[in-house]
Amino acid sequence: MQIRISWPAGQLTATLDDTPTAKALANSLPISASAHTWGEEVYFDTGVSVALEADARQVVDPGTVAFWTEGDALALPYGPTPISRGGESRLASPCNVLGSFDGDPRLLATVRDGDPIRVELA
Repeated sequence: MQIRISWPAGQLTATLDDTPTAKALANSLPISASAHTWGEEVYFDTGVSVALEADARQVVDPGTVAFWTEGDALALPYGPTPISRGGESRLASPCNVLGSFDGDPRLLATVRDGDPIRVELA
């Protein structure tokens, strides 16, 4: 399944794996929210509430599409966060991994705090 995430300065598509959280997210699309930034991560509320999955991870590859269950939010790291060690992408807490971006996740650097952001099926 593919989704498109767009904001005023750009857009990216991502391919999601077949997981319970990815299905719950897809069923709620389209979503419009206000973006937040935390180091080199963009996150925003989805209005979707799901449980932490068994394979949830806190350290992920840049470009991973993750779901932060504590905030009902998508977490989109493209580099280090304030709690990273070295160049890793360390999320605030373990997150469900949904998939990854198809293009260069560094495009997320153009997202500004408060930007409108939209997620829809691609």
